[in-house]
Amino acid sequence: MTTLSERISQSAFDGSRLRVVLLLDLHDGAQQEFLDAYEHMRHQVASIPGHISDQLCQSIENPSQWLITSEWESAPPFLAWVNSEAHLDTVKPLHNCVRDTRSFRYSVLRETDGVNAPAPDHRRPALQAEPRVGDGVVRHALTFTVKPGSESQVAQILAHYASPAARVDETTRLRRTSLFMHGNRVVRTVEVQGDLMAALRHVARQPEVRAVEEALNPFLEQDRDLDDPQSARTFFTRAALPSVHHLATHGTPRREVERHALFYPAKEGCGMALARLLARQDEAAADDPSGLVDSSTVFHRDDIVVRLVDARGPLDADPLLAVGARGPRKAAVLARLIDLGALGLDASAAGADLAARLLRSADMRLVTDRRAV
Repeated sequence: MTTLSERISQSAFDGSRLRVVLLLDLHDGAQQEFLDAYEHMRHQVASIPGHISDQLCQSIENPSQWLITSEWESAPPFLAWVNSEAHLDTVKPLHNCVRDTRSFRYSVLRETDGVNAPAPDHRRPALQAEPRVGDGVVRHALTFTVKPGSESQVAQILAHYASPAARVDETTRLRRTSLFMHGNRVVRTVEVQGDLMAALRHVARQPEVRAVEEALNPFLEQDRDLDDPQSARTFFTRAALPSVHHLATHGTPRREVERHALFYPAKEGCGMALARLLARQDEAAADDPSGLVDSSTVFHRDDIVVRLVDARGPLDADPLLAVGARGPRKAAVLARLIDLGALGLDASAAGADLAARLLRSADMRLVTDRRAV
């Protein structure tokens, strides 16, 4: 069995209450416009399932600095909301008011009520049971589609770019970037030690990265203008593919670990359920430290789920485990959540046969995989 000290597990699916902290720096003279926008926005947010409360706070030292905190029953309803088109429309009025923002998400581990606090409400959502064991690395992904027929040109651009400097500042460093394609869909995963947003901003400013992004522009299905902050913000917000679960077993490698990405297009409205199923499957598989999967990360947005797998051997050695379908009826459950037609599959296969077909169809093409030196 893998012990706690050997297993790294970070998950949005533990059911614990979520605290979201948003730091904002306003443009001079924009306070009333910001307040009007927030007043409209807060009533919309309050109607979102899973939302509990929020607070708007202003710095007592710097009036241009504001803080919005919100509490949610758990991470999944918040993630579903913040990654939606409705969220983009809701926060759009804030863009002209805000110079800079930073967002943080925390699950609630402990809380202490004062002596004058109301009696505890036992209906409140659960607290996080135990501290998570991490590795100091933040994982994130971006995904976008390119015009059909341009895939080979896009792959060439993505495979031959000059890597930016790995060091961002004294505490932040780029660790690894992996680029995959599945048909005309591109997925870029990044691993950062330190501050993710600082790293992403650092990368965006590098001339070699800007050159690649400009070279990609003619091939993108969604138009963007990188010189227009609103256009760039909208594109990268829609492209964001957050990590919702990461697990590393640190078992005994049988051979060199190989990186794969599996693309799971979910049926409409089934993306979160699919991501949760894959996360639970990986947790169960981690009980065997000699198994195929050394580490896995599940990324999810809307009906797109991508699972990044570092494997100790060829995935087709154990297709059921490789696609996250080992166990009684798990392949059938997976098939009910996935849009098989989007992968060119039908529902005629079952069990290991279905897993093998799914593996062949979902395994993404690795374009480049770069570790920082």
